[in-house]
Amino acid sequence: MEPLCATRVIENQISLTNLTLEDIKNPRELKNLTISKTQLQFIAADAFQTSRNLIYLNLASNRLQHLPWTIFRPLRLQELVLVGNPLQCGCGLRWLQVWQATRQAELGNQSLTCVEGEAETPLASMVLEGCDVPRVWIDYSNASLREGESITLTCHFAGQPRPEVEWQVPEVGTAPPLVSQSDSELVLWIQNASSGFNLRNITCQAENEAGFGQDAVQLDVRFPAVIKYVDQAVNYHLWCIPFSVDGNPPPQVSWQFDGRSLNETDYVRTTLIPDPYRNSTVVHGCLSLNRPTHIWNGNYTLIVRNPLGTDSLTIYQHFMDVPESFNPEDPIMVSLPPTSDRNSTLAGPVETPEEHTFGVSVAVVLAVCACIFLSIMLIVLNKCGQHSKFGVNRSAVLAQEDELAMSLQFMNLGTSPLTSAESKLDALKTNFIENPQYFCSTCVRHIKRRDIVLKWELGEGAFGKVFLAECHNLSPAQEKMLVAVKALKEATESARLDFQREAELLTVLQHEHIVKFYGVCTEGEPLIMVFEYMKHGDLNRFLRSHGPDAKILDSSGSGQSFGPLTLSQMLQIATQVASGMVYLASLHFVHRDLATRNCLVGRSLVVKIGDFGMSRDIYSTDYYRVGGRTMLPIRWMPPESILYRKFTTESDIWSFGVVLWEIFTYGKQPWYQLSNTEAIECITQGRELERPRTCPSEVYDIMQSCWQREPQQRQTMKNIHSRLQALAKAPPVYLDILS
Repeated sequence: MEPLCATRVIENQISLTNLTLEDIKNPRELKNLTISKTQLQFIAADAFQTSRNLIYLNLASNRLQHLPWTIFRPLRLQELVLVGNPLQCGCGLRWLQVWQATRQAELGNQSLTCVEGEAETPLASMVLEGCDVPRVWIDYSNASLREGESITLTCHFAGQPRPEVEWQVPEVGTAPPLVSQSDSELVLWIQNASSGFNLRNITCQAENEAGFGQDAVQLDVRFPAVIKYVDQAVNYHLWCIPFSVDGNPPPQVSWQFDGRSLNETDYVRTTLIPDPYRNSTVVHGCLSLNRPTHIWNGNYTLIVRNPLGTDSLTIYQHFMDVPESFNPEDPIMVSLPPTSDRNSTLAGPVETPEEHTFGVSVAVVLAVCACIFLSIMLIVLNKCGQHSKFGVNRSAVLAQEDELAMSLQFMNLGTSPLTSAESKLDALKTNFIENPQYFCSTCVRHIKRRDIVLKWELGEGAFGKVFLAECHNLSPAQEKMLVAVKALKEATESARLDFQREAELLTVLQHEHIVKFYGVCTEGEPLIMVFEYMKHGDLNRFLRSHGPDAKILDSSGSGQSFGPLTLSQMLQIATQVASGMVYLASLHFVHRDLATRNCLVGRSLVVKIGDFGMSRDIYSTDYYRVGGRTMLPIRWMPPESILYRKFTTESDIWSFGVVLWEIFTYGKQPWYQLSNTEAIECITQGRELERPRTCPSEVYDIMQSCWQREPQQRQTMKNIHSRLQALAKAPPVYLDILS
């Protein structure tokens, strides 16, 4: 019985009489199970032991006479259907009678009956003597104690038939507890109590034929503050010194820098994240530093204290070499202009004027060169389209095979290789020759290397690295601004050609919800592309860190906590992605890899399409390797793309529906419960992703309109954008009702 996706139906199988654990193989994905109109008479007590995700179970119209409650113990059923079975009245059905009376959501309004002798009796009217579900309660004098002290817990129980009773005590590395039992109570004596008991249930359980009862208590074991670890700083948008501390009562946290108290500001602050599972007193945290320079290299001392004790730990942190140690000839670190000192502080970059004779001489020479260069550029621009702006003849460009499939590429979008070199070449000719707007209606902007100061690395992909940088003279309105710099790993002739074509293509794409491309730097090595900086990174990471259980503060320095995203915010995100896709569709660009990992988030919840080619390295599990080389995002692909490698504007619409699903699940992977091959099977057989719990029916209708099997039946991106806009602009009362 191999499960397919989340639903399994077995009907009219007259040979089926017994159901055991062996009959339900690989059951973890199973959510809905129907077994009806069979000869099923026996279900083993452990049959559903590993089917923890089962929420709907239909056992109607079988031959079941006895149904022990232990069968359903591991499940969290929302609905159980049992009509049409010749159940025998007895104490073994008492649990079912209780369920029907107290848990209507699980049994609905079924008219369940049982057979007593030859008479049929409604289950609700069944009267049984000496048959009671066990009752359990725990007595203790005081659950609050110091570490190392002892405590006695007494479990009282009652029920007929006499129940079996036991204590469930978590293993916390202390001496085994002592247990003694009488006719109506079970006593537990814990010696030398450990801090590990905090936030963990000590449970007394009783069970008999009629059902199950339990009671639980949590100890409050107090102990001194202690530091678990402090680690080296890591960098993602902000520098973070990670640490973990423990203590009960919860400890207070403070820092010293080189022996002096470290005062927290908008640029230096401590964020604490308690254990999300609430089974430990350990608190994880981060000392966040906004753009630290060499002056922040030094010893950081973490100090924790509570009424029972104090602990401290010192670790040396190195953020940046002092400016004098930079090598101006280094191809990665960009040399500084002679008129400014580009050192930055935690409050932001600050420039200090510096004048000398050599600098003035260089400035004069550069000014003369600039005049000559501008004169030459006027001639080149008039002939734009005939010669490469990178010194490469365009006929040579088109004569070579395009390994990056640039007709479909946007900042490494759609990088899956096409099926043949000929199709790639035809696509290139279409986009770059036959359509003049893709050729050179605008010329790629060149940015001087001395105007770019790299700050720190943001990530790395197969192509090279991405850095946070400060760029000067990029905008008339701003003397300097933060940008994201993509540095090419190799500078071979082929890589230069690809670099050139990508830059020309990106120059064409200008939209408020497409990540802005500013230009290139081709002076020396490495080749550099300059993009708009989106401070919150990719949308998938953003969604995961702003889910219902997230306790992460906004890293903007404002101290504002985003908390879980609201329905209004999720609709705002979806509308922005749709707007960008409408624009790409209007230019007949096919994305081929639309997903939240390939969207970026900036200030004020601004979302734009675009990535830096790192998603296939960071999110490698989202891609399925085909033929040993090609990596396909099959969980976001429609049936025609999976089966026939057909990518169109309509296939992008399918992917957008999956993006909507990602947004409303706070970044879950589509078909996360299935392997790649099982996901392919589900998609090609027409199965759909389930509606997310927080998703309004109006939004799920949009998703389903994207997942029509026939591409021409899918709603257009323009219509989808309009529908999302209407929902996003709806009155707050309406949105509250939806949520």
